[in-house]
Amino acid sequence: MSQARRKREVGRGERVLPGVWRLRLPLPWPGVPHCNAWALAAGDGIVLVDTGMHEPGSLGHLERALAQVNLKLDHVRLLVCTHAHSDHYGQAATIVERTGCELWMHPNHDHMLRAARDPEAAFDRRIEVARQSGVPEEPLRRYTEARRGQDYGIAGIVEPHRALVPGVEVHTDLGTWSVYETPGHAPSHVCLYQEDRRILISGDHLLGRVSLYYDYGYSPDPAGEFLHSLDLVQELDARLCLAGHGRTFTDVQAHVDGNRTLVRQRLDKVEEVIARDGGLTAYDAIPLVYGQAITPLNANWWLTETLSYLLHLEATGRVQRLDGTPERWASAA
Repeated sequence: MSQARRKREVGRGERVLPGVWRLRLPLPWPGVPHCNAWALAAGDGIVLVDTGMHEPGSLGHLERALAQVNLKLDHVRLLVCTHAHSDHYGQAATIVERTGCELWMHPNHDHMLRAARDPEAAFDRRIEVARQSGVPEEPLRRYTEARRGQDYGIAGIVEPHRALVPGVEVHTDLGTWSVYETPGHAPSHVCLYQEDRRILISGDHLLGRVSLYYDYGYSPDPAGEFLHSLDLVQELDARLCLAGHGRTFTDVQAHVDGNRTLVRQRLDKVEEVIARDGGLTAYDAIPLVYGQAITPLNANWWLTETLSYLLHLEATGRVQRLDGTPERWASAA
């Protein structure tokens, strides 16, 4: 789908349940055309969960989605962010400034602060990780020319007024939502669970389709954290999931199982490839693991995913790093 075609998406709002509204907000990313914010009735206003990405016209899309369900930005009494990625936190500063509401978010959001405070340094770090992982200089040069200076999609830094951690409760007309730490996709990730109605607001932990992404470089084992978070969410026995992308779904356990199975399959495949062809860089391993050629659209996504699997395999004693630059990997057996 062309860039022009994707850009024609606009903000949309729809009622999911009495007191629950889905706000579908456009994104500029190939393959990820929109994200969801959620409005929850709360007294004379709403709790807004997530914000959409900041870019030209983005606040208008949020206001349009709200208006379609007879709500306004002025109705926001509390802003809650499931994690500090730009499509979930990006408009937080503007919303807080416009409404005077508080922001609640997990305190482990340094992954966002680094990029927002010094985008050039964050970009240089990404390039260095890619070079250390074996990405050749020519693709790196093209990537740098295409991406350097791009906006990170965050209107401004606003620190949370309250740390969104277990024990904190979010009160709405549907009842109380409990906070569960679910790192893996991001160190700052949490899910909200309404126990009486068995509704899960999953952010990007569970999505409408199984799609894995880890925020690499900010924790020692993001893939292991994600697997642990799946175990935690499974224990909740939710019956309806309001996800950060895609439509709502009721087969929550099937989504947990699908994610866990795919992670295990890819871990096994990475271990198999490293054992068979020792001395590979992460970049070398990608086409062998995923069975497809590396392209500009998948390179960054699959590199961070593969690196996260290598970290987990190293932490569990299944692979080891070899000395030298770029970084190479071998079986620990």
